[in-house]
Amino acid sequence: MTRLRHLLGATALAALTTALLALPPALPAQALSNLWATWTPITGTANDYALRMQQASPGFPGASVASDSRAGAQLVSGASTFLGPGTPPGATYGTSRNSPYLNLRPLADRPTSPSTTTYTFDHPTPDTGWAFVLGDVDADQVEVRAVDATGARVSAAEVDSWFRGPFNYAGGADQPTWDAASSTLVGNPTRTDTDGASGWFEPDVRLSALTFVFTQRAGFPVYQTWFVSRARPLGGTVDDVSTVGACPVQSLVLTLVSPWGETLATTSPDATGAYSFGEWATQAGYTVRLTAPASCAVVGPSAAPLDNRGSDGSPASRGDFEVRQVIPQPISGTVTDTGGHPVPGVTVTLTRPGGGTVTQTTGPDGTYLFDDNAMGAGYSVAVTVPPGYAAGPGGTTITGLTVASVPLVDRDFVLQSLPSVSGQVTGGGDGLGGITVTLTPAGGGPSLTTVTAGDGTYSFPHVPPGTVTLTITAPPGYGGATTRTTPVGAVDVTQQDFALTRPGTVTGTVTDAGGPVGGVSVVVDGPGGPQSLTTDAGGGYLADGLAPGAYTVTVTPPAGSTVAGAGVLTTTITAAGEVRGGLDFVLAAPASPSATPSATTSASPSASPTAAPTTRTPHPQPSGTGTPGSGGPGGTGNTGDQDGGASALPDTGGPSWFLAPVAAGLLLAGAALLLRERHRRSTRPRQGEPGAASR
Repeated sequence: MTRLRHLLGATALAALTTALLALPPALPAQALSNLWATWTPITGTANDYALRMQQASPGFPGASVASDSRAGAQLVSGASTFLGPGTPPGATYGTSRNSPYLNLRPLADRPTSPSTTTYTFDHPTPDTGWAFVLGDVDADQVEVRAVDATGARVSAAEVDSWFRGPFNYAGGADQPTWDAASSTLVGNPTRTDTDGASGWFEPDVRLSALTFVFTQRAGFPVYQTWFVSRARPLGGTVDDVSTVGACPVQSLVLTLVSPWGETLATTSPDATGAYSFGEWATQAGYTVRLTAPASCAVVGPSAAPLDNRGSDGSPASRGDFEVRQVIPQPISGTVTDTGGHPVPGVTVTLTRPGGGTVTQTTGPDGTYLFDDNAMGAGYSVAVTVPPGYAAGPGGTTITGLTVASVPLVDRDFVLQSLPSVSGQVTGGGDGLGGITVTLTPAGGGPSLTTVTAGDGTYSFPHVPPGTVTLTITAPPGYGGATTRTTPVGAVDVTQQDFALTRPGTVTGTVTDAGGPVGGVSVVVDGPGGPQSLTTDAGGGYLADGLAPGAYTVTVTPPAGSTVAGAGVLTTTITAAGEVRGGLDFVLAAPASPSATPSATTSASPSASPTAAPTTRTPHPQPSGTGTPGSGGPGGTGNTGDQDGGASALPDTGGPSWFLAPVAAGLLLAGAALLLRERHRRSTRPRQGEPGAASR
């Protein structure tokens, strides 16, 4: 974690800071298209944090972030700690200076209590053009897990292909190592706190969720996370190819649609026909749709796919169209669903007298138009029902059309949208993002898979009628039903919910007058039976994965010790899966009978009672200057330890077991001397009495 001040000293640290600030603030113009992510403020409390991460490239889906990090999670400005252009990610995407990053910690400061942080994306991510960086992984480790766009777990081999290498942003020699088999970025072998040991990754598949499991190995752990993405332009031209009259291209409207069907932007061409949507996240799957006014007809397709993963202005990133003035007589109409919403991209076919056909697709507003039709009878128009829809009440074909001197308009079609199946997955009452949900038709057919959004909601659109089975993959430790069956008819099926119980945690410390006590037996008993634990070197214990219910915690003091106060504590965990910290015990030496010195006894040394020493393992002093809750580079963190973890001050003195008997001996000797002095004074003649000295 942040240990530069300790390792380098104030003078060297100041020199390093000056050198970092002197680095060029930005790369050439291309770096302006590489954008570091922004974040919303952190909400929630220790072990239950939430916020949003938004890649700055337009069109990149946002992510809901949920973390069970212990107290001390924070967003840092990036003003003093950043990835400069000399770092590998900085050289590729530009400096992150003044771009915030996220500091997180483990569930508790011990190797057995990792934290889990999940980024659930609103839609699947691009499959290129973005990266994430895990920083300050020097004495600790971070496992990388991911779920792809289909809801399947990404393999370790695939995650390994994302790893671009280790580096140190602070200029130090310490770098983490990558364990490809376990998808884990591991700090240095000596588990020494340094500064800036980092690794970076560039995913190359679409992801629905990304998870980091952070585990303490030594010291007071914290790790940093940055996200960055690349944006490139999307645009094209619209040419007027009218042979008679003209189509005013500036009156055309172009609509940019995301890979998941959402409208992102609209624009119109300039006088030359050129148009641009500006720069967008690099990915395939964009669609541009052209809508022409009533006086213009689109020649050829009215929609085009866009892909800006290549260089700026690559042919795939351009959508070029041709339009012309409408030639009498036109036949036109609109395709909508039963809710009145336009259905774009539907194939419409016009059959002319004699059997000739022409096809086109509906525009963003669901409209279609066929012109240059000779007068006469025998025309027909038909739609091809797209996946997820059924034929509406009016059917899919309109026949018996006659073209005369008046345009044929409002030849409309209505499609029946198949119903959706939706619900929510919760854990302890909170929505769980990134959970894989599978829908399996009872009568056979392919299964459908999706991933819950950040609030735990999910939806399967356009489900054919029949009985379906819904199955979820519960996170480790969560309990409850994971399968349910429901019939699907003609209307949407909602409230297909899964309410999981969230596992709870019980934690505390055992201390005595000298500090934390290791090796002490603690039993946590409740639903599922007792768990026998032993306190670690910091005097801490932790039992996690606990089901809801009442629990008792009992400590067994080592030989020669007693419990000062209650030796049994109780607590309750609800379905919310609380982290119950502060279940602490204090040990003391057993009480010993005090000897009463005789006033007539000579001042001979009194025998001090000897107490058996309590076996105590001193809490180790972590390397570096970090204090409990230190925030790492760029800011300080929480100085409290709300999870009951082992953040007690280190024992910097020698053995303390002899202090109790020595103190008792000194007290007894002092009492004897005091009584002797009083006896001496009581036998001395007072002034005015026989034998008293005169003034």
